[in-house]
Amino acid sequence: MDTAVDAPTEEIPQEIAPEVLVHENSARVVWALAWPAVALNSLQVINTLLDRGFIGRLHVAALTAHGGATNIMFMMFSLAVAMSTGASALVSRCYGAGEKREMRQAARQALRLSVCGGVITAAFTALIAGATSDGLLPVTAHEAKWEMTHFVLAYSAGIPALFVIQTLAGCLRGIGDTKSPMVISGIQILLHMTLNFLLIFPARHLGFMTIPGANMGLSGAACALAASATLSAVGYVWYVRYTPLGSLYAFRLPEMAWVRRILRIAIPSAVMSTLRVLSLTAFTLVLKQVANAEVAVAAMTVGFGIESVMFMPSLGLSAAASALVGQSLGMKRPDRAERLGWTAAIHGGIVTLLLALPIYLGAGYIASHLAIDKPEIAHEATVLLRYLCATEFLFGFAMVLVGALQGAGDTVRPLWISLFSLWGIRVPLAIVLALPKGFALGGFLVLPFAQGMGSNGAWMAMAATQGLQGVLSFFAFKQGKWKLKKV
Repeated sequence: MDTAVDAPTEEIPQEIAPEVLVHENSARVVWALAWPAVALNSLQVINTLLDRGFIGRLHVAALTAHGGATNIMFMMFSLAVAMSTGASALVSRCYGAGEKREMRQAARQALRLSVCGGVITAAFTALIAGATSDGLLPVTAHEAKWEMTHFVLAYSAGIPALFVIQTLAGCLRGIGDTKSPMVISGIQILLHMTLNFLLIFPARHLGFMTIPGANMGLSGAACALAASATLSAVGYVWYVRYTPLGSLYAFRLPEMAWVRRILRIAIPSAVMSTLRVLSLTAFTLVLKQVANAEVAVAAMTVGFGIESVMFMPSLGLSAAASALVGQSLGMKRPDRAERLGWTAAIHGGIVTLLLALPIYLGAGYIASHLAIDKPEIAHEATVLLRYLCATEFLFGFAMVLVGALQGAGDTVRPLWISLFSLWGIRVPLAIVLALPKGFALGGFLVLPFAQGMGSNGAWMAMAATQGLQGVLSFFAFKQGKWKLKKV
């Protein structure tokens, strides 16, 4: 049994009177919690775009390598977020019920589990770095494979910190604090960009001064990411002791009872994330077979970077919906949870739609500035973006509703939505649309019918299934079974 002494912290607010909850302004409640998360996501989008801009100045092989490594980074981030989902659901439910000691225990045990999970995941990622580059990149892309292997090796050093960051940010959101993650992660982003500038490029002379540079290329980008994440994780652990969560840094192995509670929520989310990333891997393998394979894989990293601008507000609203639904269920107010969940989702869809229009119109201009002097990659990224813009508002809607379901501890329905949308529809549709009739899939399964549209067909499949996720999430949330979920 954990006998750590709780640090002196402020008390959890007293229960809000029911009549106040009934007459509260739903939009105001949602945005009060969402705006710091949206601001943080805005910083992260700027960070992503600058990162793509730095890497876009390197040779084509570096962009292809980064496009392949995107699969690994998505996987690690998704697993870290899955751990955060379990922590946030438990902390928010305890916070809403006023159970202070239980809340602190949940946060403490989640942190310990995230450290263990992060170390194991980092070691495994480093071991398979070479195999993943061979499997994901075109056979002839020898330089890109070398670049990707070294990128993944350096990136793996920051994975434990990534798990800690996501878990503690989820715990803070669970108690209604979205401002602190904004500040700490904002500092991390500034540090990341500074290190990118110093590690990727060689020393440069500007007038009377020389700017130092390690000239590490793509590996420098991975080192910058790992180092900034590690320092940010230390900042989170230090900061939370001054919040209602109390001191969490005394390391012990997590207790099995808590491990089971957290993983009961986190495992379906982790499986969903794994299926999502593996579907991207399968999608990348389809692109590997098209005529312009290296260009298409490189265009993905540029297109995804720009796409993040569109779904950035929905990520913040998803975090707010998750915390508010969990807190409301802790208060025994499922009606409030439903009302706030719908409010957040509708706002997410509207804001995403408003952002998608200018990006659709300016896609070519933006892509050309991220893939400098690489017109083929810029063109391919533009085509991808314009397809995504058509259904992005539905994807933003889905993102918020999935966050609301996870805040209730319901991670199984989002899992089934991902399984059906991505593996049941996206991957088969990409194969049929992108590859030619008679193509021997896997060397033995001959396609009896296919359209042979190349990368264009793959982008169409991605956009269509993105919209499908929005429709399915709507019905899952409307069904209401998440209100009965026990955590």
